[in-house]
Amino acid sequence: MKKIVLLGGGYGGVHAAKGLAKKFKKNNDVEITLIDRNPYHTLLTELHEAANRTPEDSVKIDLKKIFAGLKVNVVLDEINNIDFEGQKLVSENAVYEYDYLVIGTGCKPTFFGIPGAEENAFTLWSFEDAVRLKEQIRHSFREAAKEHDPAVRKSKLSFVVVGAGFTGVELVGEMAEFRDELCKEFYIDKSEVRLVVADMAPKILPILPDKLIAKSEKYLRKVGVEIITGAKITGVGKDRVILGEGNEIIASTIVWTAGVEGSDLVGSLDVQQQGRKRIVTNDKLQSVDHENVYVIGDNIFFIPEGETRPVPQMVENAEQAAAVAAHNLHAEITGGPKKSYKPAFHGTMVCIGSRYGVANVGLPNKLFKMSGFFAMAAKHFMNMFYLFTVAGFNKVWTYMMHEFFHVNNRRSFLGGHFSKRSPNFWLFPLRIYLGFMWLSEGWEKLQKVIDDPNRIFLIPPAPTADATTAATQAVSEVVQTVDAQTAASAVETAKTAVEALPVPGFISSMVSGFMDMFFYTSDGGYTGLASVFQVGMVAAEIIFGLMLIAGLFTAVASIGTIAMGIMIWTSGMAPYEMLWYITAAIATIGGSGSTLGLDYYVLPWLKKHWKRVPFVKRWYLYTD
Repeated sequence: MKKIVLLGGGYGGVHAAKGLAKKFKKNNDVEITLIDRNPYHTLLTELHEAANRTPEDSVKIDLKKIFAGLKVNVVLDEINNIDFEGQKLVSENAVYEYDYLVIGTGCKPTFFGIPGAEENAFTLWSFEDAVRLKEQIRHSFREAAKEHDPAVRKSKLSFVVVGAGFTGVELVGEMAEFRDELCKEFYIDKSEVRLVVADMAPKILPILPDKLIAKSEKYLRKVGVEIITGAKITGVGKDRVILGEGNEIIASTIVWTAGVEGSDLVGSLDVQQQGRKRIVTNDKLQSVDHENVYVIGDNIFFIPEGETRPVPQMVENAEQAAAVAAHNLHAEITGGPKKSYKPAFHGTMVCIGSRYGVANVGLPNKLFKMSGFFAMAAKHFMNMFYLFTVAGFNKVWTYMMHEFFHVNNRRSFLGGHFSKRSPNFWLFPLRIYLGFMWLSEGWEKLQKVIDDPNRIFLIPPAPTADATTAATQAVSEVVQTVDAQTAASAVETAKTAVEALPVPGFISSMVSGFMDMFFYTSDGGYTGLASVFQVGMVAAEIIFGLMLIAGLFTAVASIGTIAMGIMIWTSGMAPYEMLWYITAAIATIGGSGSTLGLDYYVLPWLKKHWKRVPFVKRWYLYTD
């Protein structure tokens, strides 16, 4: 039995574990274990949202959910030491043996030895940091609202973010939007709130092109953020940031996002390190000291061929390195060829609040500059793509809910157009009426089918049939003209097709070809398949009508009625009132059965049991 242990459930650790589980799916001689001190995977690039905008649990994913159905043992523990010679991981409570080790413990904030920074500043590098910061910001507004001393009130309403890289700029952008909401909630004038982002570098977001930096600065100033660059930060007090020789920014909330270094564990290991506690690796991502130890993510110190700087500490690096490490581990155990790590990055994106962003993305050798709507769309697309690789449909659905559909105060790059929510009980009358209309249509046709099983209502007569007879039948059965005095005019209407919704020619041609093949006999009659189709459509009208009335699986019933309406339309026999059926069905898709309907009881029960099915868990085919 070969034991592979992955240390760290970050971006690299999760991807490496999933890759290994896939490669060794049928190999019972390999045991894969992932150890992390938290039971969840944290989306570090989205922490700024949890600190202000989205629900706190939106930035974490249960590790056991990620590996449900996969051959990965998830262990909750904190490793204190690694014995490379004995091939053991040691915690306070246990010892874990390994044959192969993958280190992906990530980073932590670094304070560059600046006095008071670690003791007095908040950080944003974990889920707990985001929760703590969110509570601090709200507490500051709450306290300031009842403070009578102008100096104290000003301090409580001043916020400084030290570090103008991606994390700092994204955070201060979120804080600018959060400020507007809190000012309204606590009756504070927006002009009293001071937001500052400060950095020792000469410009913000230094790895972006100057054009995008200029746009970012313009937007930050537009939303009331002060930008201080090229500032020598010499100290951080409990309520102030010291700049240079004596200049100070008074603020009761200071957030440090100025840089990162390797985790404490990595810093204590007896292996070659460079940079800020990064482990030196070869091109196969093996530690240069231990061939059976692979390194991924932020812990890598590796300079690719032709480059002068080590690979950057970013998510795409973690993902690509994880894939290479998983491949090389599999190759080492099975005897196959190994790969060299040749990173090919596709750019960077930064969102400044929920509505604006900049991006420099594309192919490794051809990047495109974007800002505003398109940059935000690119960022959301990449986030959803990543989440799909980690937890499939389940997490993508959750992401769309909190980013697009369950957003308060129009805090989405789509505005509030998709997040306007109203109680479902307003749809109750429409659902009942739509269901009754389909039920009555189907019931009436069912009686005629019982009287004469050969009568066809939803399939037009064959082209060889008598036109006047066909028109009369179409009008009498579809338009339901039963009054003898109006029959003649109805025939004329059917002949000229005034009462039928128009159908594009190419659709008519395709439908006609299909019907000629499956529904018509050579003598102009109907095939047995046509009769089965007719009976099925009538049964569907009745069943969907009953489902809508009862409020049972209303989304399925509504989508089904839309499909029926479209089929009738393509046949060229849909009256204009079919538009009403289709639009009403669209309105009732979104949970109309959850009020005064059986969905209120059935769906929670079904969801509870559905997510326990092995293949559902394995492929994340459920919602939380």
